[in-house]
Amino acid sequence: MKKQLLVLVLGLLTFFGQAQEKQIDSTAIFILDKMSDVIGDLNSVSFELNTSVDKINADRNIEKHYSHSNVSMVGPDKLIARIQGDKGDHAFWYDGEFMTYYSFNENNYVTLEAPDNIITMIDSMHMRFDFKFPAADFFYPSFTDDIIEDFDSISYLGQKTIDGEPCFYIMATNKDTNVQLWVSNNMNVLPKRMVIIQKNKDNMQYEANFIKWELNPEIPNSVFDFTPPPNSKLISILEK
Repeated sequence: MKKQLLVLVLGLLTFFGQAQEKQIDSTAIFILDKMSDVIGDLNSVSFELNTSVDKINADRNIEKHYSHSNVSMVGPDKLIARIQGDKGDHAFWYDGEFMTYYSFNENNYVTLEAPDNIITMIDSMHMRFDFKFPAADFFYPSFTDDIIEDFDSISYLGQKTIDGEPCFYIMATNKDTNVQLWVSNNMNVLPKRMVIIQKNKDNMQYEANFIKWELNPEIPNSVFDFTPPPNSKLISILEK
């Protein structure tokens, strides 16, 4: 009995010790929850996104790659995204049953069976084929909980002005990663900018800037249907 009690006490001490190690700012969590609530209540959305990502080149130097994305979604099962950048021009169409990837540069495409909702589709396509969808993290209902779980410190650092717009400034850190978020300080409380710094990889950075939001736009279902362009080729791809 005494041994069982000792194990229980040690377990509780470990739990509370771990909890005390985290520094969670309630103001930051309130803002993130509000942002997630606004996004979660949308029936449809369109946005534009400018991104930059650091990559190691052949000479082992860090160089930045840029892209611009146009994304439209209708919940729970419609998405179209076009990404144009240094690495090419491609797009995704998703209609609730199938996801199609099309390369404008190569004029070829692949159509894959997909789960019946956007979030599960994104997870599945990323895990199976390493497809990356712009700003997908913000649309997960568990966004705030994931931040709390993954980071040791979450702080609200006041207000900053981004492109003339006042924003809430939030930072989340752990031993490997620094994430900085700017969230618009207006009635919609939407993401404005995100920077991810990989401290364990020479401080390489990813930056995403939202430059336009359209909330609950009317988007015809036909937009999400892929029609192969003339002379395009159907290809196959291997899972990871």
